[in-house]
Amino acid sequence: MQVQPYLFFDGRCDEAIEFYKNALGAEVGMLMRWKDAPDKSMCTPGNENKVMHASLQIGETRVMASDGRNTGNPKFEGFALSVNARDEADADRKFNALIDGGDTVMPLGKTFFSPRFGMCRDKFGVHWMVIVEP
Repeated sequence: MQVQPYLFFDGRCDEAIEFYKNALGAEVGMLMRWKDAPDKSMCTPGNENKVMHASLQIGETRVMASDGRNTGNPKFEGFALSVNARDEADADRKFNALIDGGDTVMPLGKTFFSPRFGMCRDKFGVHWMVIVEP
């Protein structure tokens, strides 16, 4: 069994996809827009070009995403996505890419469990942990 995160960006999904492509090398496996739904009643004025469903491959993990209800107010609380880095330089690169427009929750540094670990919130409000496993 796999558990896969599904993130709702409430109108900013296209922007988020581009951000994760640049920051983490995400690859888009599938992208459907509301206007392409078989049931046209789901397509409302203003959401026709928004993302109904997207599937991103980030490393070995599939992350799904959508604009959801397109309210313009995404909320990501109570969880974080964790990214493994190959080494300290890779951790620095990934962390710095993720905090572009966001903020640092815990600066990258040496901990008792990792030579490099940090936590941040990206510009969409998604919480991330970047770790180099010992």
